[in-house]
Amino acid sequence: PSEVELESALRLKTIQYFVTQRPWLDLYGKHVRPVAPFGSASRRSYVDPALIHRSLPDELLFEVFVRMAPYDLGRASCVCRKWRYTIRNPVFWRTACLKAWQLSGLVENYKILQSKYEGSWRKMWLLRPRVRTDGLYVSRNTYIRAGVAEWKITNPVHIVCYFRYLRFFPSGRFLYKNSSQKIKDAAKFMNFRASKADCVFGGHYTLSDNKVEAAVLYPGMRPTVLRIRLRLRGTTAGANNRMDLLSLVTSGVDDNEASGPEEDILGVVEGWQDDETHNPDVPAVSHKRGLTPFVFVPFEEVETSDLNLPVEKMDYYVPG
Repeated sequence: PSEVELESALRLKTIQYFVTQRPWLDLYGKHVRPVAPFGSASRRSYVDPALIHRSLPDELLFEVFVRMAPYDLGRASCVCRKWRYTIRNPVFWRTACLKAWQLSGLVENYKILQSKYEGSWRKMWLLRPRVRTDGLYVSRNTYIRAGVAEWKITNPVHIVCYFRYLRFFPSGRFLYKNSSQKIKDAAKFMNFRASKADCVFGGHYTLSDNKVEAAVLYPGMRPTVLRIRLRLRGTTAGANNRMDLLSLVTSGVDDNEASGPEEDILGVVEGWQDDETHNPDVPAVSHKRGLTPFVFVPFEEVETSDLNLPVEKMDYYVPG
């Protein structure tokens, strides 16, 4: 083709490009009015352009949100403006808060709500420290152990990796497991159906501000109580995804203390000193190793968590 024909074809192509309808260009310089949330007092009629909102009534959408977990609500609020404004309804967050801090009691929770969080349940959920119950807190610990020298030529060393697992429940109970199993394998046993052969032990905890006091009893010929002190924190507001291990103490208890109800073990050791023991055969030991902070892993991420990597690929883990 000649130069004139090429120039004409290029001009037509350029014109076709500008004529093509592009809806997003129409939004430049315009303010998009947010869609009114469910229960709004506004009487102004509007047409919701979203297909899901035209096919799903507001009442049914509200019922769906009521049955969602708080962290799923946070993800859903990022979908669109209507969902975000609807999810700000205090009904969702009041239910979540009363369940998370049920040990404090209804009256105490309402007092804290008014005195510290200006009556906002959502603000209380984001800012008040709480233990998470939708996953496991995991502490990954490593140490170096000298190997056996072969033929006096090499002096090998091994990196040994083990984990501490904590699973909390809103009722004040928790499960503890100390194992070399990766989290994807250990998560299967972190429930009350686990047997003693699974090395899962149950205990009780209390939460005061951001401090967690927990105790678990190891039964046997010489019963031993494990006392754990933790400090709760988060990498972002409302995350509560880290726990600093402040102290880890094992002490002996006498037969009368060990034979009492399981829920009383936390009250038995209340006020004990770190070097206190009630069984001379079991000395009190304040552990100074294996105090790596706990990292929270939701149940839906246990299979893909980096904590499943072997020491060959991750010799040290920085919890942050």
